[in-house]
Amino acid sequence: MSHLERHRSKFHLFPYPIQRLTLSSLDQLSYGLGTARFKRGNKDTLDESTIEYTLAALRQGYYHLDCAEVYGNEAEVGVALSRADIPRSKLYITTKSSCNKGESIDLALTRSLSKLGTDYVDLYLIHSPFWAGDINSPDPEVAAAAARALQEKWAEMEAAKDSGRVKSIGVSNFLKEHIEAVLKTARYPPVVNQIEFHPYLQHHDAEGGLLGYMKEKGIVAEAYGPLTAVTKAAPGPVDEVYEKVARKYGVTPAEVALRWCLDQGVVAITTSSKEERLRGWVRPGVLGFELTKEEVEDIAQKGREKHFRGFWNNKFKEDDRR
Repeated sequence: MSHLERHRSKFHLFPYPIQRLTLSSLDQLSYGLGTARFKRGNKDTLDESTIEYTLAALRQGYYHLDCAEVYGNEAEVGVALSRADIPRSKLYITTKSSCNKGESIDLALTRSLSKLGTDYVDLYLIHSPFWAGDINSPDPEVAAAAARALQEKWAEMEAAKDSGRVKSIGVSNFLKEHIEAVLKTARYPPVVNQIEFHPYLQHHDAEGGLLGYMKEKGIVAEAYGPLTAVTKAAPGPVDEVYEKVARKYGVTPAEVALRWCLDQGVVAITTSSKEERLRGWVRPGVLGFELTKEEVEDIAQKGREKHFRGFWNNKFKEDDRR
């Protein structure tokens, strides 16, 4: 039983049908095709560099690929998959709907599947809740309308799952109140919530935090931006403990950052244009050691000394750590 399966073993306590994730230990590391591979300009022209980066990830065994329609590169992923000639059963493909105004989930999914060159995706996510409106509005009618929009869109996601073109469904960038709204009418709960997660954004609040709530509900956390503390948020208070732990295990601070996620049952989505770096992270790299509970907590404590959000800053106040 994988770490994620153990994490979800409490799911029988939750009054919905199980959507079981079957990720191997390696699949807990996903290759992301997000902002670093975001296509700008003419989106009808294939970007050969994105195709090659995807092929490099596949050559190193990153069979869990994380895509989204808004990135504009699903077609490149589809070409890479056709060139790699890897059996579909070995792949775990995630993509996301932007929930564009006036467009159904069925239409968005059909378009994504066509670009990816596959009959189904393993995981389909609502990319964010913000299109639905302000669920925290002081105006009860506005808040109720936002909740209703999320519930209606989630019903479309459930229909996509029922069709067999999606194996599991989930959400991304949802806060507790968004998840609560969905769960009120859901036939299937979200299997995953993909969120920005690193030591400087642990989603804590007075009630125990988003991750604790998700664990209670049997929802797996997927982290995008897990290397933020060693990249765009550096320098910072976790640097010293990252370096100390890295020396102990003979790894890099980046590998410690990824391991910090995995050892909390969080799937880590990472990316690199360097095949050698991708190879190093998994041979044995991140998979060759585990942090102690004390090390996980040391990193968490130092991380709480700083707040940094790399995405969706226009949706949050500067000091909002949710």
